[in-house]
Amino acid sequence: MTVETTEIKPLSIDDIRASIESGTSRATAIAESYFEQIQSRDPQIHSYLSVNRERAFERAARIDDLAAKGEPLPVLAGVPVGIKDVLTIEGLQATAGSRILEGYRAPYTATSVQKLEAAGAITLGKLNCDEFAMGSSNENSAYGAVHNPHALDRVPGGSSGGSAAAVAGGMAVATLGTDTGGSIRQPASFCGVVGILPTYGRVSRYGLIAFASSLDRVGPFTANVKDAATVLGVIAGHDPMDATSSPLPVPDYTADLDKGVSGLRLGVPAEYFAEGLDAEVRAAIERSIDQLRAAGAIIKPISLPHTRYAVPTYYLIATAEASANLARFDGVRYGFRAKDANTLSAMYRKSRDLGFGAEVKRRIMLGTYALSAGYYDAYYKKAQQVRRLLTDDFLKAFAEVDAILTPTAPTPAFKLGEKSDDPLSMYLADIYTVTASLAGICGLSVPCGQSAEGLPIGLQVLGKHFDEAMILRVAQAVERLN
Repeated sequence: MTVETTEIKPLSIDDIRASIESGTSRATAIAESYFEQIQSRDPQIHSYLSVNRERAFERAARIDDLAAKGEPLPVLAGVPVGIKDVLTIEGLQATAGSRILEGYRAPYTATSVQKLEAAGAITLGKLNCDEFAMGSSNENSAYGAVHNPHALDRVPGGSSGGSAAAVAGGMAVATLGTDTGGSIRQPASFCGVVGILPTYGRVSRYGLIAFASSLDRVGPFTANVKDAATVLGVIAGHDPMDATSSPLPVPDYTADLDKGVSGLRLGVPAEYFAEGLDAEVRAAIERSIDQLRAAGAIIKPISLPHTRYAVPTYYLIATAEASANLARFDGVRYGFRAKDANTLSAMYRKSRDLGFGAEVKRRIMLGTYALSAGYYDAYYKKAQQVRRLLTDDFLKAFAEVDAILTPTAPTPAFKLGEKSDDPLSMYLADIYTVTASLAGICGLSVPCGQSAEGLPIGLQVLGKHFDEAMILRVAQAVERLN
């Protein structure tokens, strides 16, 4: 096993903003230092699919002009960020990690990216990911796997592996990823960073290349909890371009971070500590729970009885929605088109066969089968009914507790290639994350320790719908106690 020996601690949002305000640094100089870091480290990690220096320096120069004039700086002034390549930026590539979108340049910018840049963030480039966000290891990208910065022979998690690895490797202060069944939280755990799954509807999905529309969510990765709260506050809120976005007002997520956990009721579900949980992960999670108890939290055993049905339920609903969403990639309107096809039907078949990778084709076929005549009620409809039961489990639990504590993943980061030939084993890597995805609640992963080999371990904190402030408060306590 090859473990990186150089520990890289990215600057915080507060550090960057203060240095620009005081004149001790300039946004253009900070951007240049991060591009140098990308050039130095990313050939081994492969988190970026593309960088855009010209666009970044143009925006950084605007921040420097504001600072030179003594004008107030926006909240993310000069903060270098990276964007998962399933989110669009006008004029830039948007591959979704797939060959079928090779050469496609987006005609519009995702709302979440617009909000970041309006707040002063400097977008460095687009980040690698599993194809169409389908994967748990970032080995499904058509453009090559991402490597974990902590151990180059290990996966960074998926599907937002590039987003997690860029923060962990000091190649961005914050990044955006997406989470359909764990694709923010699991990579955050594997890479030792903070990753947030906002409540469904809290952050606009406009400009997100869809995988499963009732599950997909956009959220941030950062190196610490306060930065995560700050970025979430910037990207959250109603968007008229997204009919599913919530009109609920966005609170100041940093306001209650330092309140501690004394008196909070924190639930620990027995179902998340059963067979299959790695011993070192269990020990790290239980140590964090003990620390929270010592800090005044009330730890309460709870049950989420339908948890065992979560993985099959997720892989029916998500694949069915993927089958419908990916029907638009036909070789006609944009992206890759196969050559040497003599008929329209042949062009469709050949373009999709050559353009999609094996995992995407597997999920399209599973989803098409689940939606087909004669099987819809037995599979897709039944899965939606079980989804309701899973949601009810959480609603009952949150009547008794303020937040729920679980492992984020059953193991630390596994080796590249270890599970790539065993789809079922790969799907089970999502066993602790798909429940929150199906229920629409919020969650996050915060680092809580390391394995004996130096691999990060993440604690998952789950909260009620639109109660991101609570899970961030608990995560801040975990961060300070570790």
